[in-house]
Amino acid sequence: MKPVLLTLMLAACTNANHMGNPLTWPGQVLQTTLSNAAYDARRSKVAAFVTANQIAILTEAKAGSGPTLTAAYDLAKIPQTRCAELTRELATNPAYQTSTEAVIIALMAHSA
Repeated sequence: MKPVLLTLMLAACTNANHMGNPLTWPGQVLQTTLSNAAYDARRSKVAAFVTANQIAILTEAKAGSGPTLTAAYDLAKIPQTRCAELTRELATNPAYQTSTEAVIIALMAHSA
C-alpha cells in the first residue's frame, strides 16, 4: 500500500517547486544529456574552424561578408536575422582580434 500511496503523491506534484514532477526527472535527464552532447559537438566543430580561420573570418567581417564567414555562421547555426548584427560586432570589437575564444563564444551565443 505504501508504494502505491507514494506513487500517487509523487504523481500529484506540480511545477510549484523548481524541481518539477519527480516522475519526469529521468526524461529530463536524458533530454538534457542529449542536448548538451549536441551543443558540445557543434561547439567543438566551431572551435576547430575558428582556430584554423580566425584571420579570414575577421577580415571578411570587416568587408561585410565572405565564404569563410558564411561557413562559420553555418557551422554555428546562426539564424539569418542575427548575421548582420554579429558581422558588425566581429568587425568593430577589438577583443575579437586577439582572442580566438572570444570569437567562438560570440558565434555560439548568437546561434539558435
